[in-house]
Amino acid sequence: MVGSPRKKTIAAGPKKAAAPRARKVKIEPSELDRLQGVIVGSLEDDKAENVVTLDLAGKAMFCDRMVIATGLADRQITAMAQHLSEKLKEAGLKRVQVEGAGGSDWVLIDAGDIVVHLFKPEARAMYALEKMWGEDLDEAV
Repeated sequence: MVGSPRKKTIAAGPKKAAAPRARKVKIEPSELDRLQGVIVGSLEDDKAENVVTLDLAGKAMFCDRMVIATGLADRQITAMAQHLSEKLKEAGLKRVQVEGAGGSDWVLIDAGDIVVHLFKPEARAMYALEKMWGEDLDEAV
């Protein structure tokens, strides 16, 4: 048959191995304390409410500390996230990831060994991260 379409089969080459994940470099406790100070100071400057720091060393694989704070409006939370991201970069962190800063009830800032959660009051009550991690607020750092 002249002009009839032919199917071509392309043999798949060998599968490429997935790139290994970058290993997280552990930060010294004194450096963690310094970065935590930058975070808490930035949040307090932006009038965050109910700022709580949880020590998760040995409890979580993804971070050693968690900071949770409340903002009253989307604009306040977005500004807090933006200011905090800038201050962390000024403090020497090369990679700060921000999720949900486009107007959300919950913004997450990944600063490596410290993860920051910024909530509106209703979302903070609903997710109750302090309870999830088994911390009593009186024991928070």
